[in-house]
Amino acid sequence: MQAGKGDEKKRDAARPLQLTMKRGYEVLRDPHLNKGMAFTLEERQQLNIHGLLPPCFLGQDAQVYTILKNFERLTCDLDRYMLLMSLQDRNEKLFYKVLASDIEKFMPIVYTPTVGLACQQYGLAFRRPRGLFISIHDRGHIATMLKSWPESVIKAIVVTDGERILGLGDLGCYGMGIPVGKLALYTACGGVKPYECLPVMLDVGTDNEELLKDPLYIGLRHKRIRGQAYDDLLDEFMEAVTARYGMNCLIQFEDFANANAFRLLHKYRNKYCTFNDDIQGTASVAVAGLLAALRITKNKLSDHTVLFQGAGEAALGIANLILMAMEKEGLSKDAAIKRIWLVDSKGLVVKGRASLTHEKQRFAHEHREMKNLEDIVRDIKPSVLIGVAAIGGAFTTQILQDMAALNKRPIIFALSNPTSKAECTAEQCYKYTEGRGIFASGSPFGPVTLPSGKTLYPGQGNNSYVFPGVALGVISCGMRHIEESVFLTTAEVIAQQVTEENLQEGRLYPPLVTIQDVSLKIAVRIAEEAYRNNTASTYPQPKDLEAFIRSQVYSTDYNSFVADSYTWPEEAMKVKL
Repeated sequence: MQAGKGDEKKRDAARPLQLTMKRGYEVLRDPHLNKGMAFTLEERQQLNIHGLLPPCFLGQDAQVYTILKNFERLTCDLDRYMLLMSLQDRNEKLFYKVLASDIEKFMPIVYTPTVGLACQQYGLAFRRPRGLFISIHDRGHIATMLKSWPESVIKAIVVTDGERILGLGDLGCYGMGIPVGKLALYTACGGVKPYECLPVMLDVGTDNEELLKDPLYIGLRHKRIRGQAYDDLLDEFMEAVTARYGMNCLIQFEDFANANAFRLLHKYRNKYCTFNDDIQGTASVAVAGLLAALRITKNKLSDHTVLFQGAGEAALGIANLILMAMEKEGLSKDAAIKRIWLVDSKGLVVKGRASLTHEKQRFAHEHREMKNLEDIVRDIKPSVLIGVAAIGGAFTTQILQDMAALNKRPIIFALSNPTSKAECTAEQCYKYTEGRGIFASGSPFGPVTLPSGKTLYPGQGNNSYVFPGVALGVISCGMRHIEESVFLTTAEVIAQQVTEENLQEGRLYPPLVTIQDVSLKIAVRIAEEAYRNNTASTYPQPKDLEAFIRSQVYSTDYNSFVADSYTWPEEAMKVKL
């Protein structure tokens, strides 16, 4: 049944009013303003766009349906990615409405694993620049460059130098796809306003020879510049950002190489509002999965022995947060460290081994050197095996069978991205542990039906459970620094949202369809603790934190552009002769 004119007017009146000085094509070419054929006749006339659109009026739901039909028509995920990115370029509200309509379907397209392929093909996929590109040659002028960005209020920045994109290595300037995709999820999953977000690429060159020879490469064509010049660029960037946008501006570091990631986190964490998602976000989502798994194993985290395949940013971030969680259970720090083992490219991390970084030394134990992962598993006898080294197939049939022989319910996390780098598939884990493995992965895997007929839905330990809620909470209460405890709190909140029914189905994380609610709960808990610990700066403290944070959340519904017209009393409007 078609709605009457009265119903339409009521709906228009209920929409928030948005004022703009733009007219004509300027309106249609601005993704913040454009509504396509959803503009009413009155809006078209007032904005001088009547005649620039077909004489048809479509509601937003009909527009979503059109995008979905086009999406389903495409068979290649990269084409689907480009469809959605082109939508983001022309109609922002509709883009986020589409994502929110089925976040489980669209997240693997706008983020991992498809975004990895998009980054590799970024020269071909590049249509319209998104974000700010700052090069090593712009030192001394970053403050001026920030003024080029059209928005004066920025609450969140995701920055990368493109040196370690997912598990794909150095993609240089092609890595810009990651900050763009990450901030899209800030909005879709956490409700952070997209016009208050800024993706940034710091281009210092690339050591990827293929890219340097690629005629379509869009970045600087020289080897990476390192050392003091690199550090000066980062220092100037941090100072310029906070000078323009304030000390509360959240700066998330993304996909920096190991050596720089830890160094920059330690350097800036107590001076700026910053975190590194590869270290801290990955840690939080992994520990959330472990806390949920404990409800299956019926014991404490401190009862487990954890072995990592990998000793980079992700592994060390998870290890340190596990350490904090074990200490919270009452275990001493030294006893907790003894329960955590690392394996890097040279083998088991042990005391006395050459070339150990400071971060690895913390988890180095007295033990003979070993190189083969199968032998290490038999020797260490872990109950938790976590893969974060981006070595596809590292968890062999033998390792999975040994984990099943050593444990009644082995916990096996294959967290490397993209899918091709996963240490094992969900099917392999369930098959070789006789259905007893408790599995989670970094990339999505489909349901697996066991020989018994039971179907399991493997949990995806996606960082998108973490960073949108953390960002919303940090921004809402104006935190100046982000303590490590924020990520343990986040892990606890995520684990609490996992129901017994989810666990029975093999899920260690809440269904992705609930991610907006999960993000809100994370934000509220973070804000509560920030006010309790005096680390918030937004005062006075809201009486109802949840209602206050909800009021900050971005709406994907269209605004009304009808002029706010009204009359004065007749006497006041009389023309004086």
